[in-house]
Amino acid sequence: MSKDNRYYLEKMQENVEFILEHMDGVSKNDLESDPVLLDSMMLRLVQISEDARNLSDTFREKNSHIPWIDIYGLRNRIVHDYGHVDLGIIYDTLKSDVPDIKVFIEKSLYTAD
Repeated sequence: MSKDNRYYLEKMQENVEFILEHMDGVSKNDLESDPVLLDSMMLRLVQISEDARNLSDTFREKNSHIPWIDIYGLRNRIVHDYGHVDLGIIYDTLKSDVPDIKVFIEKSLYTAD
């Protein structure tokens, strides 16, 4: 499979679905008290960001309503300041933003080149 927008969107979709499956019914306290789950979720967020960065400039420009800079910024905070990441932001991202990303990806897969 060539590494085009569809490829990266499908990889993002896999990570989003993993997050949604494993975060179902998880409270912020549950996430904070389970280091394996927390590490797994943060790794998935990093992977989503990496794949988003690999989408073509044209695709990102056509979808300028997506906060691409915020997606990359979260990745940078996780990777470069791992021990001091605001877990409230991580939890909110997992519970609020990831479902929105899922909807965006599902729509985009129909139009991806």
